[in-house]
Amino acid sequence: MPKFVYFCRMLTKTDAVVLHAFKYGESRLIVDMFTREEGRLSFIVSLPKSAKSRFRKQLLQPLSLLNIEADLRPRAQLQKLRDLSLVVPLPDLQTEPRKLSVSLFLAEFLYHALKGEQRNELLYDYISSGIQWLDGATEGFANFHLVFLLRLSRFLGFYPNLDDYVEGDCFDLRESRFCAVSPLHRDFLGPEDAWRLHQLVRMDFPTMYLFRMSHEDRNRFLEVALAYYRLHLPDFPELRSIGVLQELYR
Repeated sequence: MPKFVYFCRMLTKTDAVVLHAFKYGESRLIVDMFTREEGRLSFIVSLPKSAKSRFRKQLLQPLSLLNIEADLRPRAQLQKLRDLSLVVPLPDLQTEPRKLSVSLFLAEFLYHALKGEQRNELLYDYISSGIQWLDGATEGFANFHLVFLLRLSRFLGFYPNLDDYVEGDCFDLRESRFCAVSPLHRDFLGPEDAWRLHQLVRMDFPTMYLFRMSHEDRNRFLEVALAYYRLHLPDFPELRSIGVLQELYR
């Protein structure tokens, strides 16, 4: 007796942020997105032959904020897009050199940090609002990437408990907590860096310009933040885009 397999299909509309796109064959792209309704998804997209196609490559740049309509199949590794449109244009992220460097770093960072991430509307809203804030900022965004990474940890389950901080404490990177005595392992910050971390985590995008950091301190704390993520997220790699970012604001 022949066996019939039925595939459940679901037409879904949702907001999405583009994390990564790479060419697949001669005429297609594989595009990774984090969506508001469905979490992390990968799509196969045919490249258009006409400039009037709705699937223009320009819409699939890293950190583009889209509204998509997709034909989702639960067992499929690559989903199919039926339609897409920009939620909001982000002109500065594509043209302003400093913001372009930050956006390429954030896209690579999120591509790895959100692997396997399920539906999380608060997380999506945080990412979307952060991207739009950066695009619209005219000054005072030198610390944006640090504040973005540290505050993102709240949604991933390893945000530092600020209520435990007492001046002079160390910070245990493995346990995500401030402590009076340095731990027996090497993954911790001494009192001076723990104080700086405490200040950074308290800030948000509009107020972060108040926290003055040297070029060297900013780069060192970026390394600390990435090491922190590597301790808490399995297989989190070294990022290729960090070099360009570290050259900013000399």
